[in-house]
Amino acid sequence: MPKVKTNRVKYPEGWELIEPTLRELQAKMREAENDPHDGKRKCETLWPIFKIAHQKSRYIFDLYHRRKEISKELFEFCLDQGYADRNLIAKWKKPGYERLCCLRCMQPRDHNFATTCVCRVPKHLREEKVIECVHCGCKGCASGD
Repeated sequence: MPKVKTNRVKYPEGWELIEPTLRELQAKMREAENDPHDGKRKCETLWPIFKIAHQKSRYIFDLYHRRKEISKELFEFCLDQGYADRNLIAKWKKPGYERLCCLRCMQPRDHNFATTCVCRVPKHLREEKVIECVHCGCKGCASGD
C-alpha cells in the first residue's frame, strides 16, 4: 500500500510571533490581486502587488538581520515557504542595494540603453524631482537618498 502524503507543515519555534503580520499581508495581497484595474495603465495594476511583496520581504529581513528577533531556522523556513523573496533579500545585504524596491529595477535588459531604472538614480542627480518607476511604482530606492 502506498504511503499517504499529508500537507502538514511543521512550523519552527517563533512562528506564532510573526504569523499574524504575515497573514495580514497575505490578505492585503489577495485584495490587491482581485482589485479591479479599470482606468489604470497596464503597468499600474501590478504596483500594489510589488509593494506588498516588498513589505513582506522587508519585514522578515528586518526581523532577522536588523532586530535579530527570529531564529535562522524560522528565517530559512519563511524563505523556503515563499513568504519572502530570497533574491531580493540577498541584494539588500550588498552595499548600494540596501533600499532596492524590486529586482526588475536593477536588470539592464528591462530598460533602454542597458541601464538601470530611473528610481535607482539618487535624488540630487535627477533632472525631474518627482518620478515613478514604470515597473513597480517606486519613487526612489537609491541608497544615497
